[in-house]
Amino acid sequence: MTRMTRRNMLLRSASGLGLLAASPVLRAFAGEDAGQQTQRRFKIGACDWSVGQRQKPEAFAVAKEIGLDGLEISFSDPGLDYDLRDEKVREQYLGLAKKEGIEIASLAMGVLNSVPYAEDPRTEKWVADVVDVMPKLGVKICLLAFFGKGNINGERAKQDEVIRRLKKVAPQAEKAGVVLGVESRLNAEDHIRIVEEVASPAVQVYYDVANMTQQGYDIYKEIRQLGKERICQIHMKENGFLLGEGKVDFPRVKEAIDEIGYAGWLIIEGATVRGKSLVECYQHNRKYLRSVFPTG
Repeated sequence: MTRMTRRNMLLRSASGLGLLAASPVLRAFAGEDAGQQTQRRFKIGACDWSVGQRQKPEAFAVAKEIGLDGLEISFSDPGLDYDLRDEKVREQYLGLAKKEGIEIASLAMGVLNSVPYAEDPRTEKWVADVVDVMPKLGVKICLLAFFGKGNINGERAKQDEVIRRLKKVAPQAEKAGVVLGVESRLNAEDHIRIVEEVASPAVQVYYDVANMTQQGYDIYKEIRQLGKERICQIHMKENGFLLGEGKVDFPRVKEAIDEIGYAGWLIIEGATVRGKSLVECYQHNRKYLRSVFPTG
């Protein structure tokens, strides 16, 4: 499928589903409240596990203390505490989001790092579950993780199985108006192959600047190569450093993001150091990121 053909396909699919209008990834405006619309190109959030509260409601209070706009919330296998499949749990989370003024930016299936999506049959049901849950929370994006036991880098057969499974769930995701974001150690070419072969606006790439830097990829080139139409959300991450003090050149990331026209959530992950509390680290990270990525 050529780039132009894919773009046309995305636009046709999105117009029918309302995905372009609904997705925070594909629109550059977000409402501050019901009565006033304020231009806001970037919102800053963090992963619930990164603020020490994986799949726990306490994450909202921590996010408020840090000064974040939102949270990426864990979605795991069935039956654990605070399982978002449970309507009462969803109501609790939505209530806390409203109380603390913290949005739910996205969901994340880190569970796939230990229970591989490419191999375990249970995971197909779990991913279908998250597609069902997302609209009930007003969430448009879910990260599908491919690290640890779930790694598919250099594993062509596993990549092909992931493509097969994503093709099965993509129509459900399209109907729900949501996006499944593949986060892995694959390079841009392999990510593009997955997205192009699934051929659905509901399957995109969740890009992590630190992981890709660690892999030795040119992240500034890759962001441009993937483009806005394939990147659903971005992890702003460092390993062992605060943001702005490590290996990632965030002003150059901003240049690449500006060039492709990405507008949406920037989700902080990692980026803690010894000698500072988690909250202190994340207050620094938020302030630094906002200095590079202003509101408007």
